[in-house]
Amino acid sequence: MERNELRRHLERRFTEGYRTSYDRENEVLRIERATDRFGVNIRLAPLVAKTKVRGEIAIDEVVDYIKTALSADDAVTLAGNEANLYPVIRSASFSTETKRGEALATTPHTAETSVFYALDLGNGYRLIEERHLGGMPLTRLDELARDNVKKLPTDLKEDTVAGNTFYFLAARDGYEASRILNDEFLRVMERRIEGDMLVGVPHQDVMIIADIRNDQGYDAMQQLMFDFFTNGRIPVTALSFHYEDGVLEPIFIVGKKNPPTDA
Repeated sequence: MERNELRRHLERRFTEGYRTSYDRENEVLRIERATDRFGVNIRLAPLVAKTKVRGEIAIDEVVDYIKTALSADDAVTLAGNEANLYPVIRSASFSTETKRGEALATTPHTAETSVFYALDLGNGYRLIEERHLGGMPLTRLDELARDNVKKLPTDLKEDTVAGNTFYFLAARDGYEASRILNDEFLRVMERRIEGDMLVGVPHQDVMIIADIRNDQGYDAMQQLMFDFFTNGRIPVTALSFHYEDGVLEPIFIVGKKNPPTDA
């Protein structure tokens, strides 16, 4: 079963009492309760692979998982799920409450970003609310989530523009932007960088690290950030961060419209 066929099949399984939407760029199907828009995101690529091996059984398992998640959302337990807790990066303006008025667990990050937390459910995740902490200090949740994100792969694709090197992380696991919290990884990259190190998380599903060596590099980074921010499923920030000695500083890049002239 291919992705479009699988998507239509799942949509037919969730009609009355549900609503669905599809992010074509990232191949993510969202299924929500019609009453309050509480929902889950399903990445289709892993499910397609499972159906080729296990057939309809794999789909039935996912359908059961979704219906259970949407009917028993209050039964979120962090104890025993420590290995499935992850940080997620959101814009600083992202709502700190659910549509039902429940406070989400969050900590400050930069002037542009905040850290929220998620319980990974295998085919998707749900944001953790303060009521789910069950006595766990927020500092402990933050520690566990940051430790888990350090275990995620940091494979990069590389491109060069006008003598500047750009590295792209797009693991398709939903936590790409969260790697900005992996300071060990950033420090490794800093040792690789010969010019200025810029870090970008324009949306949830990508992270950009740039080795900027000239003005054209800044202009290219600005354009990349704008394009990704505009087209991302969950935009974070169109501003880049300058990284040095463990410190992230948001910067605004002013593009050069005309080449320099001799005095």
